[in-house]
Amino acid sequence: MSHTVRNATTGDIPRLVDLLLLDAEDRHAADPTLWKMAEDAPAQIEKALTFALTAEQQSFRQIWQVSEHDGAITGVIHSMRLPVPPIYAGQQGDPGLILPDSAVAPGAPEGTVEALVAAAEAALRETGAKILLSTYVTGVPWRDVFRDHGYDPLTLYLSRTDLGDAGRPRTVRPATEADVPGIVTRAAENKQILFEIDTFWEQHPEADTRFTGWMTRSLTLRDRDMIVMGPPENLSGYVIAQPASRLHFPPAHDITGTGVTDDYYHTDLADPAGLANDGAGASALLHAAEAALADRGTGAAFVVCPAGWPSKIEMLEAAGYETAMVWSIKR
Repeated sequence: MSHTVRNATTGDIPRLVDLLLLDAEDRHAADPTLWKMAEDAPAQIEKALTFALTAEQQSFRQIWQVSEHDGAITGVIHSMRLPVPPIYAGQQGDPGLILPDSAVAPGAPEGTVEALVAAAEAALRETGAKILLSTYVTGVPWRDVFRDHGYDPLTLYLSRTDLGDAGRPRTVRPATEADVPGIVTRAAENKQILFEIDTFWEQHPEADTRFTGWMTRSLTLRDRDMIVMGPPENLSGYVIAQPASRLHFPPAHDITGTGVTDDYYHTDLADPAGLANDGAGASALLHAAEAALADRGTGAAFVVCPAGWPSKIEMLEAAGYETAMVWSIKR
């Protein structure tokens, strides 16, 4: 069956609001805490679409495309050029990313998802993207289509909603400025493991200097907790618990009270194939981050974990985390 895919226009916004609201409600039904609905969800969707389709000055390039059949919109796909974080080399430029607020209408013709993905890939390639990333929330049909299009899992977002029940371990403490060099040292080990898992995470030549600046500034930010283990001269690990960003959540969802742990490493995790010391130190840091988030009223959190790091995944799953979202890569 043939499918027509075109760029979205402002005239499509009313129909897209309805379609994206249904998609958000499906996520909410699967996990109402993690995917909490905004009280004004339709207005937030409309606002995001209007900005994406009309604003001349945007911090990154967005592309919205719709599929049509017999004159009716049957689906939508959202993609963008993703800026490379400053600690990574990004030698192939900003990758293209297909975002999770892509949806098909109930009863859409067979092949609609495939047509949307192919169109988004073509549009991103036209902008110069050499690497493509895709995002999907687990339990939806997009997973199989991305797999068939040659995407391999790159990063898992594991979530948990019962935070703080393990308490705050006594073996951890808040980070201070004296801890920054030790954090940078451990972060360099972490980044080397990432690169060995997948060359996508190639470090920028000035990664340590840039990360030092960011850690120093992070100590002044009041919306996060920086936690370490060990003396400053020999830290065994660090973790940063902070608010979730809009990048990972479509506009229909309220991210107030949702946290994320991304900067997180302990020497127990140094071997991706197996935990050292049964992961005792890494688990203590994890529980400390959970307690910090719970103290701030956070009800749900993501932990970001490379798909090729089995020991870290094992530890997180043992702590009650489940994969809620997957980022995949196509070169």
